Amino acid sequence: MELQFEVNEELCIGCGECSKDCPFQLIEMKDDVPTMAKENEANCLQCQHCLAVCSTGALSILGKNPADSIPLPGSAIPAKQLATLMQSRRSVRRYKKDRVSPEDIAFLLETVGYAPTGINNQQVLLTVIDDPQIMDSLRKKVYTILAKLCESGSFPAGMEYLQGYVQDALVTGQDTLFRGAPHLLIASSPKAGPCPEADCFIALTYFELLAASMGMGALWSGLAKWTLTGITPEILAGLGVPDSHQVGYIMVFGRPDVTYRRTVQRDHAHINRVQQIV
Repeated sequence: MELQFEVNEELCIGCGECSKDCPFQLIEMKDDVPTMAKENEANCLQCQHCLAVCSTGALSILGKNPADSIPLPGSAIPAKQLATLMQSRRSVRRYKKDRVSPEDIAFLLETVGYAPTGINNQQVLLTVIDDPQIMDSLRKKVYTILAKLCESGSFPAGMEYLQGYVQDALVTGQDTLFRGAPHLLIASSPKAGPCPEADCFIALTYFELLAASMGMGALWSGLAKWTLTGITPEILAGLGVPDSHQVGYIMVFGRPDVTYRRTVQRDHAHINRVQQIV
């Protein structure tokens, strides 16, 4: 992809911030004007740090217009406000059947696209079920297969822990795997990438916290992940997750059918403070 590295010299003040902040030091200052040599373009991460750091909006890259970026205020979000959101986050296991609006889901997914990835590979695939009827179809299909495995005694070895949950769900009729949530999100990334699992975790963390700020709840469902990846991979493939991808994790989400009135109280964080290098 052509970088289209361009500088409006009328706006440029020659501060050199773009050159200083370039991760691979690919931008040079010549006569107080930032430039990038053609031979350096292949090494560009396309992170757009140079566009973001320019105080006057003089620099453009990848055809992006600085005027289309969101201006950042001089001060960050109050730390206590963000900390309260993080401390109040709960793993939600009770959901209303109401669907989250397509607009809200689109906003969530588009924002998660800004989550950092290893060497800015931007290859995380967000597979979402935004239609509750399709979610119900998934539930039915998965439990039908699991019921047959339990009846025939052919549940995969080593998954006895999961089998216990499945058998309880079949007896009680409770949706232990997906918790009755109207929506599901799978984060996956190419196995050949630099850090696929970490990239997926970061993306889902962005999603969960932003969803919480919008009055939604979410659950990192290990039971759903183990089932879809280890027992019913054909269903996973049918959802459009490429075989070349590693599934980082699976999350269910929706409007919570429970209201938490206060934060919990954790005893302490586990901290190893380094005092010296030995």
